[in-house]
Amino acid sequence: MRIRMWLPLIVLAASLVSGAAAASDFQEKPINVVPFGGWTFFDRELKAVTGLNLDDDLYLGGRIGVRLLSPVWLDLAGGYTPTKAGDVDATWTHLSANLLLVSSRPMAVSPFISLGGGISKFVPRWSPDETDGTFEAAAGVKVKITNSLGLRLEARNVLLVPKEHYDKSHIDNIVAGAGLVFAFGGREADADGDGVPDRVDKCPGTMSGCTVDANGCPIDSDGDGICDALDQCPKTPRGATVDAKGCPIDSDGDHVWDGLDQCPDTHSGCTVDAAGCPIDSDGDGVCDGLDTCPNTPRGCTVDAKGCLGDSDGDGVCDGLDKCPNTPSGTKVDSDGCPPSEVRMRETELLDTGMIRLHDVNFETAKADIRPESRKALDVVGEVLSKWPQLKIEVGGHCDSRGSDAYNLTLSRQRVASVRTYLLQHFPKLEAAQLTAKGYGESLPLVPNTSPENMAQNRRVEFTVLNKAVLKQLKP
Repeated sequence: MRIRMWLPLIVLAASLVSGAAAASDFQEKPINVVPFGGWTFFDRELKAVTGLNLDDDLYLGGRIGVRLLSPVWLDLAGGYTPTKAGDVDATWTHLSANLLLVSSRPMAVSPFISLGGGISKFVPRWSPDETDGTFEAAAGVKVKITNSLGLRLEARNVLLVPKEHYDKSHIDNIVAGAGLVFAFGGREADADGDGVPDRVDKCPGTMSGCTVDANGCPIDSDGDGICDALDQCPKTPRGATVDAKGCPIDSDGDHVWDGLDQCPDTHSGCTVDAAGCPIDSDGDGVCDGLDTCPNTPRGCTVDAKGCLGDSDGDGVCDGLDKCPNTPSGTKVDSDGCPPSEVRMRETELLDTGMIRLHDVNFETAKADIRPESRKALDVVGEVLSKWPQLKIEVGGHCDSRGSDAYNLTLSRQRVASVRTYLLQHFPKLEAAQLTAKGYGESLPLVPNTSPENMAQNRRVEFTVLNKAVLKQLKP
């Protein structure tokens, strides 16, 4: 899509502007109505496909946004462009419903993106359909002027999707423009219910029942964080931590009020320093005096006695184990994790020059890949995408059921489906990188004398053809 030329610039500009803009204190209203104007840039491929050489021209339309859940909006977009197709007057219209994503944090300048779909129509018609479907992607910024008024800058790509010929979905028009945002609904927030709106409340977390000043801040004569109306100990020493009633707390019973005690939660029995803080020589979180395993390695999780644990018994202590629930008996690496499927397939390819799959299944007597087989192919695709310099033969093999000719033809069809799947789902792979070859039943791994052996012979193999390059990749 040509929108790729616009989106990075718009998003980058929006990020820079929003980073420089100070965050505002308004609560965004939940309904936006935007009269919108701009310019339509028609895809030049229209002439080749339809014979219509449409002139780029003025775009008029509108946007209606309704906030669903912050930061998600339902955004309705539509508009039209009067233009010319040669000497003939023409119009292009579109209408779509989109999901728009914008920052949930109110800002003076907020970047947004949206995706959606709808319908489009040319007059005169350029295809047998009265209307075409569309896939639309947009990005831009919303600029706050006041709580009810703003500016919307946007670039939108409208991809035309014919009703029947989806393979012809490559006509995309670009709309770029701006509009005034009229915001409605909502009310000024007062999160703490103290009667002072959040936009001017300098103490937005005031407890219910407190008397506040004009700035929304509670009155607290002794400065203990409990307002006078709720404080039952109004003369607490400055700096002491108090409970909900405003009375000082001594959590660890060392006769030093919390807030003045530098370590107010010291466990009974811990060895402490002069500041009342526990000493922990091995840094395992269990203080000296309670630690029965004082030399625990750094980073390991320990029990209440200070001794390290290994919940899954894999030899890597909890805390350093990045895969703490490994099944018993599983081989793990230094992080305590079993090798990933991708890593295993990488190793197989580098060590043997081949990846062999026995779990690629197809519909009976067809070349259609079953959904449960896609995961294994996705792993192979991810591995092969790392090394575009490798030339790979995708080979298909059958068991001995059926005639030689039938098996050869079917294996060719199925391996072609595998090659097509990889090229479609992994854009880093080039068509020239992969070749497909069906072998039928000609190269069994084991004799076709049992169902188990036949299962071994039904396989797809990804074989490196340029072995010299493969040797260079080995660590």
